Amino acid sequence: MNIAARIGDILLASGTSNADTRAQIHTVTSSYGLHYCHIDITMNTINMHTSIGTTQKTPVSVLRVVKTLGLDFSKLSEVDRLIRSIRSGATRPEHAEKILNEIYLSPPPYGRLMSYLGWGLLGGAVAILFGGDLWMALLGAITGMLIMIINDWFGHHDLPYFFQCVLGGLLATVPAAITYRIAGSIGFSFSPSLVIASGIVVLLAGLTLVQSLQDGMTGAPVTASARFFQTMLHTGGIVAGVATGIQLGDVIGFGLPPLETLAPVPTFSSAVARIVAGTLATIGFAIASYAEWGAVWVSGATAVIGSVAFYLMLLPMGASSVLASAVCATMIGLGGGLLARRFLIPPLITAVAGVTPLLPGLTVYRGMYAVLNDQMVVGLTNLGIAVATALALAAGVTLGEWIARRIRRPQVIKPYTAFLHAGRITFQQIRRAERAARTQRAQLAQRSGQKGRRGQKPRPH
Repeated sequence: MNIAARIGDILLASGTSNADTRAQIHTVTSSYGLHYCHIDITMNTINMHTSIGTTQKTPVSVLRVVKTLGLDFSKLSEVDRLIRSIRSGATRPEHAEKILNEIYLSPPPYGRLMSYLGWGLLGGAVAILFGGDLWMALLGAITGMLIMIINDWFGHHDLPYFFQCVLGGLLATVPAAITYRIAGSIGFSFSPSLVIASGIVVLLAGLTLVQSLQDGMTGAPVTASARFFQTMLHTGGIVAGVATGIQLGDVIGFGLPPLETLAPVPTFSSAVARIVAGTLATIGFAIASYAEWGAVWVSGATAVIGSVAFYLMLLPMGASSVLASAVCATMIGLGGGLLARRFLIPPLITAVAGVTPLLPGLTVYRGMYAVLNDQMVVGLTNLGIAVATALALAAGVTLGEWIARRIRRPQVIKPYTAFLHAGRITFQQIRRAERAARTQRAQLAQRSGQKGRRGQKPRPH
């Protein structure tokens, strides 16, 4: 139970949904012979309870509190390999504890500088994804790296994450406004909204909005409510930071230009560029989250599938952005689930990284800008579209992973055979012994009844 709780700790800290974490914990306990175990997961706590013994039951409980919540896909991959080994019956409990200790203490596969470069790649690719050029991509990359470097410094000094989101929104807005003013003075065209939107996506990528909606869809309303409230609080911090940056720019004379409320439909050439940018954004987010290189390339392949369907099939057919996001998220969940099992990669990595280019960063900025300029209908409409897009992404990923599990079922659990050799009794062995004893008693009773009937004298009429 301690081994399973520690594994669940790493899974929850990496953003795994409540239902998937519970299923993995049950897989570990069942593989070690504990088939009857109650598991309750609430946001960042894991409660496990069971009763052991044959004639006299002894209750046993284990409580685990997840202290750190952050994206570290390298630890998630290592834990996934450990679960596969335990399920196949190849890892002893004491060996599993040593592996878990190494996972907890092991550093990421590459340094923090590479992670910052991944955030920069994400910011620059998102700027192109929204219709910008290479100059805007460079500014988006610098903005993304600056936001994460400063937020990491404040996080190291224990500043609450809400204020980090406020600061990130401010950093995404003020440099773009200053650059717009300087570019206008030298006669250079520049769209600050794309740089601001790329900074918003960088901040949204670290949140668990899609995972919180997945928890609500898979039967974990308490965890879903807690994660959703936390995500909305942090998103509110981003919006507050962006609003502060817009007002500050107006005060110091660096106002932002009017913003169009609707996104233009991309042409074929721009669609190809956005497909490439979406793939690079997925790769950048996977690198920023310390994913292993195999997971990085598989996530990029999954993003190609979703981006091609989004820009070359659904949008030209006239589908709405919400419907297109739902269909692409389903394809990402399906393709990611199949590819992840083929290459032994957790499906969460491909799902989270694959939907990152589809996050509604530009829609959030449009809605916030319209609200601040007294365009309430336009602003609330865009904010509603952003929430609907996030819900569509969560529903599509959940449905795609469900289809992937039905197409290719997981391997059958092979319990750890050392328990049988050691002579320990499991619950299944007890039930088999009880059934064998009942059958033997029934056979003895039947034989004694037949002998009794043979020895009786015939009754007279």
